[in-house]
Amino acid sequence: MGIDLKIIGMIFVINFCYITLNTIRFMLTMKGYRLIAPIVSVFEITIYVVGLSMVLSRLDNPWNLAAYAIGYGVGIAVGIKIEEYLALGYIMVTVIIPDVESNVPEELRDLGYGVTMNYAYGREGERMILEILSPRKTERLLYKEIHKLEPKAFVISYEPKYISGGFWTKKVRKRRKAMQD
Repeated sequence: MGIDLKIIGMIFVINFCYITLNTIRFMLTMKGYRLIAPIVSVFEITIYVVGLSMVLSRLDNPWNLAAYAIGYGVGIAVGIKIEEYLALGYIMVTVIIPDVESNVPEELRDLGYGVTMNYAYGREGERMILEILSPRKTERLLYKEIHKLEPKAFVISYEPKYISGGFWTKKVRKRRKAMQD
C-alpha cells in the first residue's frame, strides 16, 4: 500500500472541481438561472463519475479516500468564494430609521438607489422605513452608505426571488437598451 502522489493529486483535483461546480450550480439553481445551471451540471456530473470511479477502484488505500474528502471540503469553500465574487442577483434591504425627518432617502436616491419610504410606529415612537433594491455586487457599498448617513439605522436584508415593475425594472431596461445601441 504505497502512496501514489499522482493518483492522490488527481483524486483531490477532480473532487475539488466537482464540488466547486456543484456549489456554483446549486446557487445558480436557487437564483433561477434556468439555462446555465443545467449546462454546469453536465460538467459537474461527468467530473463526479470520473472521480468517484478512481476512488472506488482504489479503496485499499486510505490516502485516496482522504484526498477525496479534502477535495470535497476545499471545493465547497472555493465554490462559495466564487459565488460571492460573482454576486449574482439582487438584495432587498429594509432600513428602519429613528428620525422621521431624516433626509437619508433623498441622499440614497442621489446615489442612484431606488428607495421606497413609509412610516411606522415602534416601541419608542415613529420610525421611517426604507425599502431599497440593489444588485448584490453593491451590497457592501450600500451598507456602508447607510451606516455613514444614519449610524443608528436598523438594517435587514434578504434576496428577492421575483422582481417586476417599478423604478428598478425601468433602470435595468434602460441599461440593456444602451448596451444594444
